[in-house]
Amino acid sequence: MPENILINKISAGDRRSIARSISVVESGNDNSTKLIKEIFSKTGNAYRIGITGPPGAGKSTITNQLTKLFRKQNKKVGIIAVDPTSPFTGGALLGDRVRMNDIGMDKGVFIRSMATRGSLGGLSKKAIDAADVLDAAGFDIIIFETVGVGQSELDIVQAADTTIVVLVPESGDSVQAMKAGLMEIADFFVLNKSDRPGSQQAYTALQTILMIKDHDDNSWLPKIIKAVATENKGIDETVDEIERHRNFMNYNNLFMAKREKQAKVRIKEIVEHKLKDKLWSETGENSLNLSLKKVILGNFSPYHIAEEIIKEFKNRI
Repeated sequence: MPENILINKISAGDRRSIARSISVVESGNDNSTKLIKEIFSKTGNAYRIGITGPPGAGKSTITNQLTKLFRKQNKKVGIIAVDPTSPFTGGALLGDRVRMNDIGMDKGVFIRSMATRGSLGGLSKKAIDAADVLDAAGFDIIIFETVGVGQSELDIVQAADTTIVVLVPESGDSVQAMKAGLMEIADFFVLNKSDRPGSQQAYTALQTILMIKDHDDNSWLPKIIKAVATENKGIDETVDEIERHRNFMNYNNLFMAKREKQAKVRIKEIVEHKLKDKLWSETGENSLNLSLKKVILGNFSPYHIAEEIIKEFKNRI
């Protein structure tokens, strides 16, 4: 399909063209780069929500319930469910779409499972490109639901306008929560399965940690929302809190500042990735292999060899 026709079909919300385009960006080849360049002027309208937290916290159920509520508001919702990578196929392993059957048939909802592809932060870099496709396709809300990998799951911040950390009573231990690293990235918390024993203790522990953190009268203080997602409890409050956070950022001129910061990080990552690919082309790899014996024999340190490879690389470009 000619590129301009594909882009027009994306803009028109054609589901097959959207799916095909996300497959293109997942490939990471030159066609992927070209596509993102072409559609980028049509992006920037969707509000991006990150949902993260430990495994078993109920992230998929909350995503499901939030989507239903957004659809009642007549908003189109795109969901990027980021799963662990299959060691055999390199594709998404869990396939969260299986758990979202009741919204999967809605034409105003588009769900795509994507693999982490080894990303330590639990969010595939290609997931952000996929979000651009959904943004260009006219979706109002884009939800990233990320694989629960504990304390490394921090790069959701580089993708979302509002980040929700989902916890359960069992993860309420204050030391455990601080170690998880999730405390720093949450714009607010959803304490799911709050009908379980220990819910109040977990709530109090989280609140104590939040009060210890430095904040002034004008800064955003994350709230904790109690929820039982399977019974749709706390979902209205969650949507209200997303809107409250959005309004806070707009009122304090933080929204565009956050997106500017995210763009800076993204551009740096793209540059680093491209330089790394060029550096370790056939020439760079051969240069490394030829030098390894010098390191093993103790003639040169790895730093010497690294500097030589960089010098050769500079001469090539």
